[in-house]
Amino acid sequence: MGSSSTRASAAAAAAPSRRKVALYLTLLTLQYGAQPLISKRFVRQDTIVTSLVLATEAAKVICAIILLIAEGSLKKQFSNWTLAGSLTASGLPAAIYALQNSLLQISYKNLDSLTFSILNQTKLLWTAFFTYLILGQKQSSKQILALALLISAAVLLSVGESSSKGSKGGSSDYVLLYGIIPVTVASMLSGLASSLCQWASQVKKHTSYMMTIEMSFIGSMCLLASTYRSPDGEAIRKYGFFHKWTLWTLVPVLMNAVGGILVGLVTTYAGGVRKGFVIVSALLVTALLQFIFDGKPPSHYCLMALPLVMTSIFIYQKYPYADRKKKD
Repeated sequence: MGSSSTRASAAAAAAPSRRKVALYLTLLTLQYGAQPLISKRFVRQDTIVTSLVLATEAAKVICAIILLIAEGSLKKQFSNWTLAGSLTASGLPAAIYALQNSLLQISYKNLDSLTFSILNQTKLLWTAFFTYLILGQKQSSKQILALALLISAAVLLSVGESSSKGSKGGSSDYVLLYGIIPVTVASMLSGLASSLCQWASQVKKHTSYMMTIEMSFIGSMCLLASTYRSPDGEAIRKYGFFHKWTLWTLVPVLMNAVGGILVGLVTTYAGGVRKGFVIVSALLVTALLQFIFDGKPPSHYCLMALPLVMTSIFIYQKYPYADRKKKD
């Protein structure tokens, strides 16, 4: 009894306050929302994408190491590090995310934007499902309603984004096999990977900073291996890694790196489901910033989605799952 209460109090002391968690969620929402506009302004059209991704992953690792030094836990984390623990906590999610990205690329080429966006939003439900399956984290009936409202808002935002884009042709069997099935599996894998990251941080006590370092390293190795025969790899060998970079290119790279750190913190302390709320809320932030800086007014779909997002966040926070046995 004494040891369990001591562990519980230690865990409570290690966990950040609600205000800090709310700050992480807010900052991540702003970062997600502003990133498209920042990248559009500061990254040239013909910049090599792989160089941006690799630079971002390197910046994430540097940021995570600096934060571990600031915490005074760098030596402890690396002294306790094992290859088996790293592969279990970070290797599997990193591999799943890599497969998910490949499936999304296949699907995007063979589906119209609207269908793709709608099916891609089911990752919110898959995250809730796998969080329950892996962590036993249940949702109340009102929280399930909140998730339904959030997905409805995401669909509305997707409709507004893709209404001007035409649908892609193809036979129904081909679209099913190379469009609908890949994006559905990718959404499922996204929920699984997010839940595994949450499991690694909350159950295995793998810190978010170490997971960021490990997943960035694994992802970078996979990306570097792909450059052997990819068009981006050829471009890097021909023109150099920093082809078409300017000093301003560092702005979106560093901003994306900070976003990666925040994703780890949000997944650890708020969970994968709440991260889904951040992603959808960020679409509204993007619409607002486009109106402020580009003079592009938000669509009717965006205005309809706004109250749905706000209502879903309120309901999800207000009515968490309560175990009846504990109540009794």
